[in-house]
Amino acid sequence: MYFNFKVYLLNFLAVFFLSSTLFPPPNLNLEYSVESEYDSKIDYLPIAFTIKDFVGFKDFLGFFESGSDYIKTNRYGYVGKYQFGKGTLDMYGVSNLIHYKNNPELQEKVFLMNVMRNKWILRREIKWYSNRYLSNVFITESGIIAAAHLSGPGNVKKYLRSHCDINLDKKDANGTSISDYLRIFKGYNLDNIQAVRKPNLD
Repeated sequence: MYFNFKVYLLNFLAVFFLSSTLFPPPNLNLEYSVESEYDSKIDYLPIAFTIKDFVGFKDFLGFFESGSDYIKTNRYGYVGKYQFGKGTLDMYGVSNLIHYKNNPELQEKVFLMNVMRNKWILRREIKWYSNRYLSNVFITESGIIAAAHLSGPGNVKKYLRSHCDINLDKKDANGTSISDYLRIFKGYNLDNIQAVRKPNLD
């Protein structure tokens, strides 16, 4: 039910953005900059999640997981913007959950480390299966990494190597499946994120 609500919300937002008259025509350059009092240039992109890069990817995933709420803890004990479990946080040396919840910078670092580690674990699957269809599911690197965030890299590896066997399409407690995340988060460019076997906070 919770997943259906999220899908409904995303569809509503898509219709709203596409139909709104508040946005300029598509041929207008949406990027703009301002100068701060310290002469540092700040670039703004007014519509979230529409840029298909790592920032767009992580912000969309964070929105989908928690509504981008850094202090959220769900009913299953998953914490923060990206809804990590205690086991994952322990792996990255995070033991103080209160400190973690109140530290957005730390949450972003842990998310980056998790992406880097999952890229290394799934490096063969990314090479073999990206940019092709498996059982009517279009596979991309960002979809693979998002699915690993949902279900763990081991489950994603098994699913892809089975050519998307429905019996291996694992779901989380909310009913969201590996194939759901492969579809929802496809097509983001994560080329600038390295694959690292043992990333750390330093």
